[in-house]
Amino acid sequence: MGVASALGTESDQLWENILAGQCGIERITAFDVSDYSCQIAAEVKDFDPVPAFPNAKEVRRADRFTQLGIFAGWKALGDSGLDLENADRENIGAFIGSGIGGLATQENQHSILLERGPKRVSPFMIPMLILNMASGVFSIYYGLRGPNMATCSACATSTHA
Repeated sequence: MGVASALGTESDQLWENILAGQCGIERITAFDVSDYSCQIAAEVKDFDPVPAFPNAKEVRRADRFTQLGIFAGWKALGDSGLDLENADRENIGAFIGSGIGGLATQENQHSILLERGPKRVSPFMIPMLILNMASGVFSIYYGLRGPNMATCSACATSTHA
Protein backbone atom coordinates (compact mmCIF):
# COMPACT_ATOMS: atom_id res chain seq x y z
CA MET A 1 0.00 0.00 0.00
CA GLY A 2 1.25 3.46 -0.81
CA VAL A 3 0.38 6.36 1.46
CA ALA A 4 0.68 10.13 1.30
CA SER A 5 -1.65 11.40 4.00
CA ALA A 6 -1.94 13.89 6.84
CA LEU A 7 -1.25 11.00 9.22
CA GLY A 8 1.94 9.87 7.55
CA THR A 9 3.71 8.82 4.39
CA GLU A 10 4.45 5.26 5.50
CA SER A 11 1.69 2.63 5.74
CA ASP A 12 2.78 1.47 9.21
CA GLN A 13 2.96 5.08 10.43
CA LEU A 14 -0.55 5.74 9.10
CA TRP A 15 -1.93 2.62 10.80
CA GLU A 16 -0.26 3.46 14.14
CA ASN A 17 -1.70 6.98 14.03
CA ILE A 18 -5.18 5.66 13.23
CA LEU A 19 -5.01 3.17 16.12
CA ALA A 20 -3.79 5.95 18.42
CA GLY A 21 -6.85 8.03 17.50
CA GLN A 22 -4.80 10.73 15.81
CA CYS A 23 -6.50 13.27 13.58
CA GLY A 24 -4.61 14.88 10.73
CA ILE A 25 -7.00 17.81 10.44
CA GLU A 26 -5.40 21.11 11.43
CA ARG A 27 -5.34 24.76 10.44
CA ILE A 28 -4.28 25.16 6.80
CA THR A 29 -0.67 26.29 6.40
CA ALA A 30 -0.16 25.86 2.63
CA PHE A 31 -1.69 29.25 1.82
CA ASP A 32 -3.31 32.27 3.49
CA VAL A 33 -6.77 31.26 4.68
CA SER A 34 -7.73 34.48 6.46
CA ASP A 35 -10.44 35.30 3.88
CA TYR A 36 -12.03 31.83 4.01
CA SER A 37 -14.70 30.58 6.38
CA CYS A 38 -13.16 27.10 6.38
CA GLN A 39 -9.59 27.21 7.61
CA ILE A 40 -8.90 23.56 8.37
CA ALA A 41 -7.84 20.60 6.23
CA ALA A 42 -5.89 17.35 6.34
CA GLU A 43 -2.70 18.60 4.68
CA VAL A 44 0.13 16.26 3.76
CA LYS A 45 3.09 17.87 5.53
CA ASP A 46 6.78 16.93 5.68
CA PHE A 47 6.41 15.38 2.25
CA ASP A 48 9.42 14.89 -0.02
CA PRO A 49 8.47 13.48 -3.43
CA VAL A 50 12.02 13.53 -4.85
CA PRO A 51 12.92 9.87 -4.06
CA ALA A 52 10.00 8.67 -6.22
CA PHE A 53 11.09 10.71 -9.25
CA PRO A 54 14.07 10.31 -11.61
CA ASN A 55 15.33 13.77 -10.59
CA ALA A 56 14.30 17.05 -8.93
CA LYS A 57 13.59 18.70 -12.30
CA GLU A 58 10.78 16.21 -12.94
CA VAL A 59 9.29 17.06 -9.54
CA ARG A 60 9.12 20.74 -10.49
CA ARG A 61 7.25 19.81 -13.68
CA ALA A 62 4.57 17.96 -11.71
CA ASP A 63 1.55 19.41 -9.93
CA ARG A 64 1.30 18.45 -6.28
CA PHE A 65 -1.45 15.91 -6.97
CA THR A 66 0.88 14.16 -9.44
CA GLN A 67 3.70 14.27 -6.89
CA LEU A 68 1.43 12.69 -4.27
CA GLY A 69 0.20 10.04 -6.72
CA ILE A 70 3.66 9.06 -7.95
CA PHE A 71 4.98 9.00 -4.38
CA ALA A 72 2.12 6.76 -3.21
CA GLY A 73 2.61 4.48 -6.22
CA TRP A 74 6.34 4.26 -5.52
CA LYS A 75 5.60 3.33 -1.91
CA ALA A 76 3.03 0.74 -3.05
CA LEU A 77 5.58 -0.84 -5.40
CA GLY A 78 8.08 -1.06 -2.57
CA ASP A 79 5.49 -2.48 -0.17
CA SER A 80 4.33 -5.06 -2.72
CA GLY A 81 7.67 -6.84 -2.88
CA LEU A 82 7.25 -7.04 -6.65
CA ASP A 83 10.53 -7.64 -8.46
CA LEU A 84 10.17 -5.24 -11.39
CA GLU A 85 13.43 -6.40 -12.95
CA ASN A 86 11.98 -9.88 -13.52
CA ALA A 87 8.29 -9.01 -13.84
CA ASP A 88 6.23 -9.01 -17.03
CA ARG A 89 5.64 -5.26 -17.23
CA GLU A 90 3.08 -5.77 -20.01
CA ASN A 91 0.77 -7.08 -17.28
CA ILE A 92 1.44 -4.39 -14.68
CA GLY A 93 -0.64 -1.23 -14.91
CA ALA A 94 -1.52 1.85 -12.92
CA PHE A 95 -4.86 3.25 -11.83
CA ILE A 96 -5.10 6.65 -10.17
CA GLY A 97 -8.02 8.33 -8.53
CA SER A 98 -8.14 12.03 -7.71
CA GLY A 99 -10.92 14.23 -6.49
CA ILE A 100 -9.99 17.10 -8.81
CA GLY A 101 -6.53 16.79 -10.41
CA GLY A 102 -4.13 19.70 -10.91
CA LEU A 103 -6.11 22.50 -9.34
CA ALA A 104 -3.02 24.29 -8.00
CA THR A 105 -1.55 24.51 -11.49
CA GLN A 106 -4.84 25.69 -12.94
CA GLU A 107 -5.19 28.41 -10.33
CA ASN A 108 -1.58 29.54 -10.68
CA GLN A 109 -1.64 29.66 -14.47
CA HIS A 110 -4.99 31.46 -14.51
CA SER A 111 -3.47 34.18 -12.33
CA ILE A 112 -0.49 34.43 -14.68
CA LEU A 113 -2.85 34.72 -17.66
CA LEU A 114 -4.79 37.56 -16.03
CA GLU A 115 -1.78 39.44 -14.67
CA ARG A 116 0.88 38.90 -17.35
CA GLY A 117 -0.94 37.76 -20.48
CA PRO A 118 -1.27 34.56 -22.53
CA LYS A 119 2.37 34.44 -23.66
CA ARG A 120 3.46 33.96 -20.04
CA VAL A 121 1.28 30.88 -19.43
CA SER A 122 3.46 27.79 -19.05
CA PRO A 123 3.55 25.33 -21.94
CA PHE A 124 3.47 22.67 -19.21
CA MET A 125 0.08 23.85 -17.93
CA ILE A 126 -2.07 21.17 -19.56
CA PRO A 127 0.32 18.27 -18.87
CA MET A 128 0.56 19.43 -15.25
CA LEU A 129 -3.16 19.65 -14.57
CA ILE A 130 -4.73 16.70 -16.40
CA LEU A 131 -5.63 13.83 -14.13
CA ASN A 132 -4.08 10.97 -16.08
CA MET A 133 -0.60 12.48 -15.78
CA ALA A 134 -0.11 10.83 -12.39
CA SER A 135 -0.73 7.28 -13.62
CA GLY A 136 0.85 7.93 -17.02
CA VAL A 137 4.06 9.43 -15.70
CA PHE A 138 4.25 6.79 -12.96
CA SER A 139 3.98 4.08 -15.62
CA ILE A 140 6.67 5.73 -17.74
CA TYR A 141 9.07 6.09 -14.80
CA TYR A 142 8.68 2.44 -13.78
CA GLY A 143 8.28 0.94 -17.26
CA LEU A 144 4.76 -0.34 -16.67
CA ARG A 145 3.03 -1.19 -19.95
CA GLY A 146 -0.22 -2.71 -18.70
CA PRO A 147 -3.58 -0.95 -18.37
CA ASN A 148 -3.41 2.71 -17.40
CA MET A 149 -6.46 4.51 -16.08
CA ALA A 150 -7.48 7.62 -14.18
CA THR A 151 -10.81 8.43 -12.58
CA CYS A 152 -12.11 11.67 -11.16
CA SER A 153 -15.41 11.54 -9.34
CA ALA A 154 -14.94 14.07 -6.54
CA CYS A 155 -15.46 12.56 -3.08
CA ALA A 156 -16.45 9.15 -4.52
CA THR A 157 -13.14 8.72 -6.35
CA SER A 158 -11.61 6.27 -3.88
CA THR A 159 -14.64 4.02 -4.30
CA HIS A 160 -14.06 3.86 -8.05
CA ALA A 161 -10.28 3.52 -7.87
